[in-house]
Amino acid sequence: MKAECGTLRLLAALLCLCLFPLTTSEARSRQALAPPQNLRVVDTPSDSGGGLIVLWSEADYDAPEVRYQILVGEGAEKRMVAEFPANSHYVRDVKWPWWARVDRPDVHQFNLKSGKGLELKNGTSYAVTLAVVKGTERVETPPLRAIPEPNWVNWNQMNNLLLVLLFGAVVLGSIRTAKQRDIFLRRIPGLDAVDEAIGRATELGKPILYLTGAGDMSEPATIAAAVILGRVAKRVAAYETDLLVPHRDPIVMAVCQEITKQSYLEAGKPDVFKEDSNFFITTDQFSYTAAVDGIMLRRKPAANFFMGSYFAEALLLTETGASTGAIQIAGTDSDHQMPFFVTTCDYTLIGEELYAASAYLSREPIQVGTLRGQDLGKGFILVVLALGTILATAGVLFDTDWPRIMLDLFKDLK
Repeated sequence: MKAECGTLRLLAALLCLCLFPLTTSEARSRQALAPPQNLRVVDTPSDSGGGLIVLWSEADYDAPEVRYQILVGEGAEKRMVAEFPANSHYVRDVKWPWWARVDRPDVHQFNLKSGKGLELKNGTSYAVTLAVVKGTERVETPPLRAIPEPNWVNWNQMNNLLLVLLFGAVVLGSIRTAKQRDIFLRRIPGLDAVDEAIGRATELGKPILYLTGAGDMSEPATIAAAVILGRVAKRVAAYETDLLVPHRDPIVMAVCQEITKQSYLEAGKPDVFKEDSNFFITTDQFSYTAAVDGIMLRRKPAANFFMGSYFAEALLLTETGASTGAIQIAGTDSDHQMPFFVTTCDYTLIGEELYAASAYLSREPIQVGTLRGQDLGKGFILVVLALGTILATAGVLFDTDWPRIMLDLFKDLK
């Protein structure tokens, strides 16, 4: 009899153990369909309007088999605009910087934007409902209303503003330093040879040919070529040597005429200036090249300057110039033409040396300080790239988000 009672007790205990998880699971299931807590619908910050953000707290029932639905409208006009698993769409998943997050990283966030059949107009109130679906069961929250509006400030890009202000302060500080003392500039052989080339042309009684490239005044290389022309023209004026500047763009020609005239005035030789030293040939690439080659063969200039951006005409020009025995100095940011200049010219300014030429030749404090500030900025960018690589690698290896605090500071975010 006692054995039978013991067996019954054991069976009862096993039955309780089996039923208890089921009972707990059922209770959790009933809790799983409770409406989401702390639901909020707000205007999307830092945008031009037409967007809303839906926020709600993380729930215990968040799992792939449970789904959230976002509905816009009321009554018969209510319609579902999005459906997704309950363990997705968190604040931490949105590609916003940490200072622009609207809530804690573990809070759910869904961005409503115009598109795919949904149009959100600025100044219009919209009712948004959040529903939870699990199998055949469904629970909705009361609708909340919000109005999309454009924002005056994009806080996502405040890091860019801070970096611009920092870079501006560095440049201004460098200019101030350049006014107080001499700043070292790395020697550029091609620019040191400018005086030699002008002096040789003067001794031989031959002209100097200066080309500003194939670009227009919107290109940095053409602007740099025009600035360098002013420095060369000032020294040419001092020696009273002929200067030939053929152009293939009328706007560039007009700008270079004024630059050359001003250089002769600064040199104290306004009477030596010739209006036709800058002249227009044609906008056609190879017609211009043939005309300049003809000038080289007829006038045989003692020095040829090739500054600016160039294309297929580069080798045709420099080969002809080399055949006349002229000193040739080239400077370009056209990397596809760089090998031809290096091969056929005596000196070549590579890449950014073209942009630094004006400061190198003039030694004016503003230009030298600006050049130094730019170099400091480039050094800072290199350090940031190295540090960012290390932090990003550490974040992946250790599966942590703390490197994002630093990486977000240097991202170009929308």
